[in-house]
Amino acid sequence: MLTTAHIAVVKSTIPLLEAGGPAITDHFYQRMFAHNPELKNIFNMSNQKTGRQKTALFEAILAYAKNIDNLAVLKHAVERITQKHTSFYIQPEHYKIVGLHLIETLRELLPEQFTEEVETAWTAAYGVLATIFINREEELYSEREASYGGWRGKRAFCLVDKKVESVLVTSFVFEPMDQQPVLDYQAGQYIGIELTPHGSENIEIRQYSLSDKPNGKSYRISVKRELGEQNGLMSNHLHDNLNVGDLVDLHAPAGDFFFVNRDAPVVLVSAGVGITPMQAMLEKLADEDYDNQIHYIHACENEDQHSFAKRTQDLCHTKGWSYNTWYKEQATEKENTHHGFINFNQVDLPLNDGNFYLCGPVGFMKFAKTDLMKLGVCEERIHYEVFGPHASL
Repeated sequence: MLTTAHIAVVKSTIPLLEAGGPAITDHFYQRMFAHNPELKNIFNMSNQKTGRQKTALFEAILAYAKNIDNLAVLKHAVERITQKHTSFYIQPEHYKIVGLHLIETLRELLPEQFTEEVETAWTAAYGVLATIFINREEELYSEREASYGGWRGKRAFCLVDKKVESVLVTSFVFEPMDQQPVLDYQAGQYIGIELTPHGSENIEIRQYSLSDKPNGKSYRISVKRELGEQNGLMSNHLHDNLNVGDLVDLHAPAGDFFFVNRDAPVVLVSAGVGITPMQAMLEKLADEDYDNQIHYIHACENEDQHSFAKRTQDLCHTKGWSYNTWYKEQATEKENTHHGFINFNQVDLPLNDGNFYLCGPVGFMKFAKTDLMKLGVCEERIHYEVFGPHASL
């Protein structure tokens, strides 16, 4: 049980956490993987190398300490993280391991300040947070397992189609080996894919946005080839080594970023491979003959890197929807194609009543959100997806 005394003690440690910074979570992960190397088959080790996961965990711990007396503030972050956890099939026993190493990390890094009182308070605080995650994740597992076409854990799928969408992006279509129906999903959600890439010592699990409307029979993801050594392990394996007929394990669709019909205009804003969830939304909206106006806005380096270009343009022209593209490199003379960075002032947007969906690099989304709010779009109508570890805009 978390008492007011526990809360006061946890909040008193905030300056210590801030002084320690991501070095705390760096030590935590080194400790945990040394004692429990089997967890390398769950955690994204590429994100460990880049430091993104360490930073995300530190920010989450600090946010929890600062808001421990008002957990409602963390509701959206908790939902986003629990959704991601289900695509790794995180279990209650994993929380026990994490809790042990978190407490021991604080003890080892703060030997003088980590008194018995502090240990008791942080143990209670972690227990409350772990229970929130465990209970919500079990709800999600149970809902998906009980739904038509659903399952719990991993399920074997076969690659039935592989198609190049642009110079860096390839689509992969999977059907279940048991030839039974598959769970529907909300347009914008992602799926977890599990396999052991060439050159990897561990099983790897990655999440990729589903890039087509649900059909009850198959799933399509569209993957960008990452060119850096640290981030490209899975994407390069999929591009170079996964062929039609090969098997993978998939975890059920998840994610808290998806289209919600609010009976209002919709603006889809993407950059680079952030186009993938937008494509699923666009296909779904077209299939349902959405009644309100749609505005499609995309930015990428050049025409060669523009995935689904003809498909999206054809859909928008057929439906009478607005379509605008910005290329960082010199644009072509095509209609509604611009050069440079996105300029929202060049498009007649529903600033007062539209719902804006953003996806792309974090820096791009920060820019887009800031610009839209300057134009008068209220924050509640801006929805976004972050690839990789959780981050806020």
